Amino acid sequence: MTSSATEPSLRDAKRRDTEERILASALRLTEEHGLDGFTMDDLAAGAGVSRRTLFNYVPSKLDAVLGPAPTLSEQSRARFVAGGPHGVLIEDLQVLAREILDSRQVDRERFERLRQIADEHPRILLAVHGRFETISADFATLLGEREAQRGTPVDPLRARLIVRLLVTVFDSAMAAYTAGDDRPLVELFDEHLTAARQLLA
Repeated sequence: MTSSATEPSLRDAKRRDTEERILASALRLTEEHGLDGFTMDDLAAGAGVSRRTLFNYVPSKLDAVLGPAPTLSEQSRARFVAGGPHGVLIEDLQVLAREILDSRQVDRERFERLRQIADEHPRILLAVHGRFETISADFATLLGEREAQRGTPVDPLRARLIVRLLVTVFDSAMAAYTAGDDRPLVELFDEHLTAARQLLA
């Protein structure tokens, strides 16, 4: 294997390690002192990074606690709007949802800690809900663009209900995950979506 092939993977591994240290430090400091009880300098010191490096990863303490917001690749967005990858709306939305879930490996222990912190800090809870709303709005926008490509009038109610269905399925899968189901969250999401489709068939 050439050095040019290994350099990106080493760089990615180092970035993931730094990101993990920042997230772990943010959770620990929030648990110990509350969100307002520590500074970005404290967070940098706890993660073993410089202040400049810290701001290259996260713009605020809140973002450090929540971790990077999940995003969809431009390729996936374009493919969905064009009618792919399967040509069946709910299956294509499932592919997008899986990409969101796969973009961050959900650690059960970290999720439980974050949930407890959110229960104690309304600002964090609002931020979590805000991220869900952002993702939901993005899905609805993509759905509208896909319908427009086909020359079909966009039905806001239909778009809203489809996105809400996906959110409900995710909540159901997450409840099973936190209740102790050892399977990956993506697998649980697929199972719960299949059950929802059968109920609505």
